[in-house]
Amino acid sequence: MDQHKKPETYSQVPYCPPVTHCGICIATVGLPARGKTYIAKKLARYLRWIGLNTKVFNVGEYRRHQVGAEKSHEFFHPDNQEGQKQRKLCALMAMEDVMHFLKEGGGQAAVFDATNSTRERRQLIIDHCVPSCIKVFFIESICEDNDVIAENIKQVKLCSPDYKEQDPEEAVKDFLMRIKNYEIRYETLDHVKDKDLSWVKIYNVGQRYEANKIEDHLEARLVYYLMNIHIRQRCIYLCRHGESICNMYGRIGGNSELSERGKQFAKVLKDFMDEQNMTGFKIWTSQLDRTIQTAQYLSGPIEQWKALNELDVGECEAMTYEEIQKKFPKEFALRDENKFHYRYPRGESYEDLVHRLEPVIMELERQQNVLVICHQAVMRCILAYFLDKDIKELPYLKVPLHTVMKLTPVAYGVFRVYMYCGN
Repeated sequence: MDQHKKPETYSQVPYCPPVTHCGICIATVGLPARGKTYIAKKLARYLRWIGLNTKVFNVGEYRRHQVGAEKSHEFFHPDNQEGQKQRKLCALMAMEDVMHFLKEGGGQAAVFDATNSTRERRQLIIDHCVPSCIKVFFIESICEDNDVIAENIKQVKLCSPDYKEQDPEEAVKDFLMRIKNYEIRYETLDHVKDKDLSWVKIYNVGQRYEANKIEDHLEARLVYYLMNIHIRQRCIYLCRHGESICNMYGRIGGNSELSERGKQFAKVLKDFMDEQNMTGFKIWTSQLDRTIQTAQYLSGPIEQWKALNELDVGECEAMTYEEIQKKFPKEFALRDENKFHYRYPRGESYEDLVHRLEPVIMELERQQNVLVICHQAVMRCILAYFLDKDIKELPYLKVPLHTVMKLTPVAYGVFRVYMYCGN
């Protein structure tokens, strides 16, 4: 058998997870209001998108459930023995859930979201994980920019259950005192004392990075991902190309030109983007004619990405679904059984497409305002990443023609979607 020949049916391509180790516990480190939960949720979203069963365990939520939400800064003072006891108990409860998830719950990556601000607390994590061959990776967020800290408190902390219905000024004062209490015994990760641990330190929301003992492929990917994310306000616009000739006849794939309706959408898209009144926004298209033509009236730098090309349907190129069902009845049935993992004969699956799009996602995370003109399957994959959709949902996300989706970030890295119809 030719070793370079592509398998022709899904049944010949068993699913292989991207990582096959025993599991990893990713633990955040840092003072309050340093963006730890933002990092935790972003990382979990990314790991789920690349195919790892991932869950965030926020110790603050355990604490609120165990002792109530509205605790003053005195509860967090290191000399408050009862507070220390309750907080450690909550950390242990969360850690037990982490272990259950990774050992018995089918989990592959757990994000332990807490301050973990002392070596004693970090050792607790290590003592739980290492005997079970679970790797531990620490992410410390250090921020000395008072403006960033103040904005984080305003945008996120004042809306948390800890300060529900409290006077904002009093809540800010209390939270700043909470930070001071943590500072008393805070121990940063150290390149000498913690030289045997795997960790990365992020300074001032990405201004500088320091990494130690990055040992495997997943840890390297995590560091690279963290080096690309930012918290600046921005908008990401997503749309499919205008209607193509193939669309008119229900044919998938191909490289046809726009129909008359598609050409009209290209003009409407230009008017819509002009109304957004953004300066310096970038335009990305695939290398296929229909996306390039959709961008022809737009003002701004245009980049053509091969990675944004539509899902490769292989031998089904330019066929209708009726023709595929008639010519490849077995393939048609296999696609219905598992649309995400199904691979077209000599083509791609949605799973393949996700991995192809990873560099696009990394670059989108680095950018500010971008318009991406792409294709149905590609747009589904990108949208699934930003909206944290399960792989079972991904192939069925609705991304109609002649519609622009505007994504804007809100708290904790979550994106809000606005839809504009271009008819």
